[in-house]
This record gives sequence, C-alpha cells and structure tokens, in this order.
Amino acid sequence: MPPTNNVSEREIRPSVVFRKVTNGFRSDWGAQIHAGYRSVTGTARLKGQTAFAAVRALVDGQFAIA
Repeated sequence: MPPTNNVSEREIRPSVVFRKVTNGFRSDWGAQIHAGYRSVTGTARLKGQTAFAAVRALVDGQFAIA
C-alpha cells in the first residue's frame, strides 16, 4: 500500500527531501534549475525514457512535454 494516493504529492516529495537535506537553495536560479531538471526527468520517467535521454533530447531541441 503506497503511503499516499496523491500522485502530485509523490512527484514533489524528492524535491522536498533534497531542499531539506541541503538546507534550501541559495539562489533563485538554483531552485529554478532544480525544478526544471525534475520536471524534464519526471516527464521522461512517465514516458518510459531514461533521464539521460530526456536531457539529451532537451539539449538537442527535441524534448516535447505532450
């Protein structure tokens, strides 16, 4: 049985843990980079891709959200 049935909460949890362990972000751009990376890799995981493949597609301009 999963600890929660809220998919959104489960998706954001690793970022919350990261923020707490590292004592927060020291800059706005650092938080934005982390959020963007989590968004891209999370979307890739849902599509069955690896994080590396997703980041590579993003750099190549081929990453599509939908």
